[in-house]
Amino acid sequence: MTAAAPAKFTQGSTMRHVVEMTVTGAVGLVAIFVVDLLNLFYIARLGEQELAAAIGYAGTVLFFLTSFGIGLSIAGTALVSRALGAGDRHRARRLGTSSLVIMAVGMLIVSLGPLPFSGWILAALGASGRTLAIADRFLWMVMPATVFLGVGMMYSSILRAAGDAKRAMWVTLIGGIVTAIADPILIFLFGLGVDGAAIASVISRLAMLAMGYHAVVRVHRLTARVDLATVLGDARPLAAIAVPAVLTNLATPVGNSIVTAMIARYGDGAVAGWAVLGRLVPVAFGAFFALSGAVGPIMGQNVGARLYPRVRQTLIDSLIFMSLYGITVWLILLIATPYVVQAFDATGTAEAVIRFFCVYASLAWAFNGAVFVGNAAFNNLGFPTYSTALNWARATFGTVPFAMIGAWLGGPTHGAEGIIAGQSIGGIVFGIISMVVCFKVIDRAARRPPDEEPVPAGPPTAQSPFTSGKGATAGA
Repeated sequence: MTAAAPAKFTQGSTMRHVVEMTVTGAVGLVAIFVVDLLNLFYIARLGEQELAAAIGYAGTVLFFLTSFGIGLSIAGTALVSRALGAGDRHRARRLGTSSLVIMAVGMLIVSLGPLPFSGWILAALGASGRTLAIADRFLWMVMPATVFLGVGMMYSSILRAAGDAKRAMWVTLIGGIVTAIADPILIFLFGLGVDGAAIASVISRLAMLAMGYHAVVRVHRLTARVDLATVLGDARPLAAIAVPAVLTNLATPVGNSIVTAMIARYGDGAVAGWAVLGRLVPVAFGAFFALSGAVGPIMGQNVGARLYPRVRQTLIDSLIFMSLYGITVWLILLIATPYVVQAFDATGTAEAVIRFFCVYASLAWAFNGAVFVGNAAFNNLGFPTYSTALNWARATFGTVPFAMIGAWLGGPTHGAEGIIAGQSIGGIVFGIISMVVCFKVIDRAARRPPDEEPVPAGPPTAQSPFTSGKGATAGA
């Protein structure tokens, strides 16, 4: 019997792995956010500010669901990458299958459960009148399809854990391509308006699901036959990472909701401008959002192989990449500000909000990337609660007081810009704190005995049909 080949990320340049995984991951992840950006872009062309504001309110709610799915996918990435790093492909297949099942069930619960209360939720965010009615209708059309998005994201995560960055990219990229084609047809040609944007979102999520299934099941054969007892047995190690990861990721939309409610006091124009930023930021800074998922498998495989110097170097390389990328994007936004304003037909308060972010606040996002890198390190080193604590601290103590001070300094005319400035300053403070703690955690993990490694548990090997190949999907 031949020995298993070394895991991909335990060899070679860590910077090359970081760049390759982040760039390909960013392209795929940005495709998810491009769907929302394109929806807003085409809706803005209809020339009604209420429509853009409605998409902004709906997007704030949908951000919660996306963050929940990202949290679960982080757990799947960590478990599968560790198993592959340890050379245990059977366990990787079993954990991949369990992750997909738990993702599907979890997304159904969190998307359908709050749906009857969507109107109340939107009102709490500041929506009212026609804007609320439009946003509510959009949510009722899109939220039930969130399960397709979640499972597609998990497929992409499993591919990243296996080191197949290109196919992971295409799983999410296909969603953006489908939306780019379907949006103008449904919104303008068929005259469906906001309903057309909602239908395009559903179709794009189905496309992601199909592409992910083909890559994971047909190409890599990284799934096994579903067995309820096995899924329940794997739920515990998955939950050990997923629960704090989900809580960590929910902190961002909570902070975003607080800011949305504060900005709503300055009218639909401010919310429309904020809606543009809510979709522009993930696209422009897609590498930051992808960095956590991209660095996770690299760290996970090296943790599994106990190569802690490579784990530390991965963190350093990530910070270098993040800094260069953040400054580059800020310069691009600085130059492109007039074109962004024109593209979304922004005027008045909406224009002021967009201009302020592109010229000033976007530079602070170089520090936000540090938080994403820290999340990946904490999750893969066995300290996921650190991510939870830091992210919630940033979403509350790092957002509310800073935003309130900014609103006060901005006054009645520039309060919305002041809120954004305050949120940005809070992000800088907590980005620095995250990195300081992260380096200390890596040093602590390196001193941990091998028998205390955070290896995911599961059903006993002898009792699992997936570790002997019985009942498993055929494949390598």
